[in-house]
Amino acid sequence: MEKHADLLDIVLYPEQGLREICKPVAEMNDRIDKLIDDMFYTMYDAPGIGLAAPQIAVQERVIVVDVSESKDEPIALINPKVIQEAGSITWEEGCLSLPGVYGKVKRPSDIIVEGMNRDGKIIQIEASELLAVCLQHEIDHLNGVLFTDHLSGLKRTRALQKFRKLQAEGEK
Repeated sequence: MEKHADLLDIVLYPEQGLREICKPVAEMNDRIDKLIDDMFYTMYDAPGIGLAAPQIAVQERVIVVDVSESKDEPIALINPKVIQEAGSITWEEGCLSLPGVYGKVKRPSDIIVEGMNRDGKIIQIEASELLAVCLQHEIDHLNGVLFTDHLSGLKRTRALQKFRKLQAEGEK
């Protein structure tokens, strides 16, 4: 039987769900498996390199990422958490929930993330540079944190003003 994925709506700032701490997933099951398929389909369609469940109005600790050029290195993690970090990197980030807005965010450059994979096994992923940034960005979403929260007050204000302006122009 062929799997069918659904294209989901990505919620936009200032949707309240983007600020909520997501609940852990108790176990891998068919519902979570389908959620992951839908999230990958939605992320690739956007197009993006990462998506967290609260961005599609699901308040559970599930993320998907794929930073490969060829879009053939999908990573899905359930209940992910950073267990080790080192170094520092500044990367210009954007977000599917804040389209058109970007900002330079400083984060650890090398991390180890632990979480459950689609097989229900606890795995660890060593990540650096873009993959590390992307994983941290998506894990932030599970904790109600947006990349703009890492910006200085002035830069955050400007970024959110730009987003509101883009949204207002889009509604005309």
